Amino acid sequence: MNQANLKQKEAVVDEVVALAKDAAAVVVVEYRGMNVAHMSELRRTLRGLNAKIGVYKNSMVRRASEKLDYKGFEAHLTGPNAFVFCPDPLEAPKALVKFARKTGILQVKGGIVEGRVLDGEGMKAVAKLPGKNGLISMLLSCIQTPIRQFAATVQAVADKNQPQAN
Repeated sequence: MNQANLKQKEAVVDEVVALAKDAAAVVVVEYRGMNVAHMSELRRTLRGLNAKIGVYKNSMVRRASEKLDYKGFEAHLTGPNAFVFCPDPLEAPKALVKFARKTGILQVKGGIVEGRVLDGEGMKAVAKLPGKNGLISMLLSCIQTPIRQFAATVQAVADKNQPQAN
């Protein structure tokens, strides 16, 4: 193998390593059967999430995963794969699972979320988790409920102790 090809392959591996280090989630999807319109729609959806999608040779991604010490990730590296790198650990899996359900073509094979290797079912479970705004809403609801109940109790006692006007 000549040196130029070797340098190019090393550059691809380094690019994948850099993208994976910067991403909170890396999702592996099989895009077999997708046409240009579907791929354009997927890219547009991911662009809105600041996610990057790329098609790399599985052998290059395997080398990058070895550099990053992701054990078990190589099991997802068969067939025609695209790799989605996203800064938000929940939004990319949600968007990809939704897109896969909508089109019936895209297949979520697995990925890495915050350093943990997950299979396809694990990625679907991550997609079902509430986002940041949903979690904040749940927390505020939990905090607000006892306060509201206390205020209603105090108001009921105050109303009971007030003389009735006839």
